Amino acid sequence: MTRATTRTGIGRRAFLQTAMAGLPVAAHSQTTPLRPTALHAFDAHEPLTIERPVTGKPRTGQVVAAIQPHVDDIPLFAAGTLFKLIDEGATAYLIRVTNDDMAGPGSYAETVTANARDHEAVSRVFGVARTFDLNYNNHMMDNIARAELRARFIFLFRLLKADVLITYDPWGEYEENSDHSVTSACVEAAAWMAGGSKDYPEHFAAGLTPHAVREKYYFGRFQQRVNRVVDIAPWVERKIDVNLENKAQGPAGDHGQRLRAQLADKRQHLPLLGDDDVSANRNYIREFVLHRDREIGGRHGLGHAEQFHYIGPEQNRVEEYIRKHAVPRK
Repeated sequence: MTRATTRTGIGRRAFLQTAMAGLPVAAHSQTTPLRPTALHAFDAHEPLTIERPVTGKPRTGQVVAAIQPHVDDIPLFAAGTLFKLIDEGATAYLIRVTNDDMAGPGSYAETVTANARDHEAVSRVFGVARTFDLNYNNHMMDNIARAELRARFIFLFRLLKADVLITYDPWGEYEENSDHSVTSACVEAAAWMAGGSKDYPEHFAAGLTPHAVREKYYFGRFQQRVNRVVDIAPWVERKIDVNLENKAQGPAGDHGQRLRAQLADKRQHLPLLGDDDVSANRNYIREFVLHRDREIGGRHGLGHAEQFHYIGPEQNRVEEYIRKHAVPRK
């Protein structure tokens, strides 16, 4: 995410601004659609749906590609959803696009090293199968050739046989960080181009095959079209765990203990932060970093939730029609 932060404050407008919400829903199943109204028409991208925890492993065999420009993006905006998909049986891969050289302590080299260390720790907590670092310079991605980045994503989608994407919304409004907008635009284009049989034939010579991505969970920092809300209540503590690993940047890591120490210097104390560093850091994340998740959840009768612009698998209407109407030939 890599926006300048204060040492004690959250420092991210994303957690102090409310993204556009859907209407309240009374749901009882895994996914419950809300009937669209004239003011909330979601057309081809489905009505507003609550995605709830399910039992079993319904996503066994599926592959999730979680793509973040910076090491803290997925932990902040989609950690609960990624944990949910993994617990439902999916295999996940974490792809970091930049080297985060503009967000962290010390020199550029120290910042890159600190963020690389955090990325390894974040990956372990998520339990992903593997990570990939594309190593573009932070805040400079609008300088790169988008066709190059798009081609790298196409290769990865074919290599991993990715079924599900989690990343920034290509159509999110008021996005000020070019790393976010460039990444999401290239991911969106690559997701369908990867299914073609003519783009990059050298991939096929190397043994890869066309493979389009079927589902997309797009998150945004500010206003975006929201048609899916994911109940992350069972994964709140694990979302705190993964955000604790972002020590070099972000509104999490060890911010709680720093704030506690600074208040102690002023002979002040926040009961929220407890009496030790572990409690201070966890409670800081729970109260301030997850504030957005509580607000989203509260609008839909949930404790904590993450929201997305979701694009699901396209229906094959010809096959559906045949299934419903075909009769034995006399």
